[in-house]
Amino acid sequence: MNINYGSGKTEYGPGVIIELEPDEIALAILAWLVAHGVHIQGSRTINVNGELIEGGDVYVDPSGFVVAEGKKIDGRGPVKPCPAASSAR
Repeated sequence: MNINYGSGKTEYGPGVIIELEPDEIALAILAWLVAHGVHIQGSRTINVNGELIEGGDVYVDPSGFVVAEGKKIDGRGPVKPCPAASSAR
């Protein structure tokens, strides 16, 4: 899993992109099923739209943010220091 700022070019910011490997997507689907009381024992194959999973991503709009490993990644982009604060030193 890779989490980075997105490539959005809006005035609001780039957003955040979470890239997932196929096994991570499959695990997320299985966790969702378990959360809804569906438990699978034995081998399974997970298809999305009739295809095996090759990878995917989650895009978070500039108005949102992601917290991963205790670090906040704001959809508006990296926090820039306030010019007034740096000139006051």
